[in-house]
Amino acid sequence: MGYLIVKKVDLAPTIKKFEIQAPLIAKKGKPGQFVILRIDEKGERIPLALMDTSPEKGTITIAALEAGKTTKKLNSLKEGDYIANVAGPLGKPAEIAYYGKVACVGGGVGIACIYPEVKAFKKAGNYVVSILGARNKDALILKKEIAEFSDEIYVATYDGSEGFHGFVHLLLKKLIEEGKHFDLVLAVGSIPMMKSVAETTRPYKIKTIASLNPIMIDGTGMCGCCRVEVGGETKFACVDGPEFDAHLVDFDLLMTRNRRYIEEERIALEEYKKVCGCKEGC
Repeated sequence: MGYLIVKKVDLAPTIKKFEIQAPLIAKKGKPGQFVILRIDEKGERIPLALMDTSPEKGTITIAALEAGKTTKKLNSLKEGDYIANVAGPLGKPAEIAYYGKVACVGGGVGIACIYPEVKAFKKAGNYVVSILGARNKDALILKKEIAEFSDEIYVATYDGSEGFHGFVHLLLKKLIEEGKHFDLVLAVGSIPMMKSVAETTRPYKIKTIASLNPIMIDGTGMCGCCRVEVGGETKFACVDGPEFDAHLVDFDLLMTRNRRYIEEERIALEEYKKVCGCKEGC
């Protein structure tokens, strides 16, 4: 029948969290890895980060932001529904080790992606500083959960409704300028956000890792859609990543490639709204 949705939680108006029955993936999944799912036999494949795994319960947890037809359709599913296919774990696990003081920077749904690494870095003995960014306080997710495993936690909102008024990279820069030292920075979020974090840490020569989100189809390195340029070399995010040295990533090329199907994605979403019963402006 597929993969059972055991639990669904609204994290924010357009971000939903799903706990899915997938015992084999739950046994092997590690922080930094992802799955590729297909809602039904006619659905497209989309990659989503592993937010959590429970080998004991045989479940995995993912979070999805409504950004197009497939994520909107996914987020309309309910507890007790089934997802046709879930493949994983895919990608290389994050390099979790003792670094000293680690800053984990998450923007939007990227906060869900840093959550397992915040836990893992803390478990490895690091001093963990978490920096979370969102459009506004209503879009901010997992603050309480991440705070549980953080030595310090900071929030930045674009509109200033909570915490620092501005972008996460500006908050990170402020902390560095105030004298905070970091041995490693992890950034997960939109491509412009990760690029900005990388440019913020570059002058200070702070090792910085970004989890990339290129267009992806099979997740095994066969299709080549997820190719990115890192240090002047072509890499496949699905098998060589998704995490790379942020100071070596060509973010401009990544942004260009990710815009390739914007018009097709817009049309697919509009056509889906016509048949799904969505209200105007949904």
